[in-house]
Amino acid sequence: MNLLVVKVGGAVAGGIAAHIDALQADGHNLVVVHGAGPQISAEMEAAGIPVEFVDGRRVTTAAGMTVVAAALASVNASICASLGPRALGLHGDEIGLAATPVPALGLVGDALPCSPPAISEALAHSLIPVVSPLAAGPLNVNADQVAAALAIGLGAERLLFLTDVEGLLLDGVVVARITPDAASALLAGGTLEGGIIPKLGAAVTAARAGVPAMIGRTVVTA
Repeated sequence: MNLLVVKVGGAVAGGIAAHIDALQADGHNLVVVHGAGPQISAEMEAAGIPVEFVDGRRVTTAAGMTVVAAALASVNASICASLGPRALGLHGDEIGLAATPVPALGLVGDALPCSPPAISEALAHSLIPVVSPLAAGPLNVNADQVAAALAIGLGAERLLFLTDVEGLLLDGVVVARITPDAASALLAGGTLEGGIIPKLGAAVTAARAGVPAMIGRTVVTA
């Protein structure tokens, strides 16, 4: 199966239909995983809930989880509406997304490779599963991690990040191609900041399992 897993960031979720059209026109089957980062932060601030990140990952309290779940549901519905009847909204905590709890970050989990039957069934009916990054618990799971875990579990051909960043920047220049080992060394070096950290980490995980990943214009592959 010519399958791509496409991770859509919350900042670009509203304008993905043209990208999805182009990928489908090229003959790809698609699974979309989305975040809702900007929406969650805005709603948490409005509710007086502290917004805190550790290495690009959101610390999630019980109060924060209520906001996270509502924002993810809203973005999921918005993406499905933009894609029309070909899209099927799926919530990760309801379809068996697997994750290991990370208590230091609160109600947060580390995604594990999996192949939920609901996704396979949707693909078999020529639908586009649109998946929110929650795991049973519920646990808030970084959407980049979820995309990598599904790409591995489903045996995807490639993992594609649709994002508002150009790619991995070193000295102001976009890196066109990087190996998993070189990317891991950068992550360990502590010089990277912000949202590129979880994206690059997820890309490394996928690439080491045989699924090349593209972040903007940067390809991570063995």
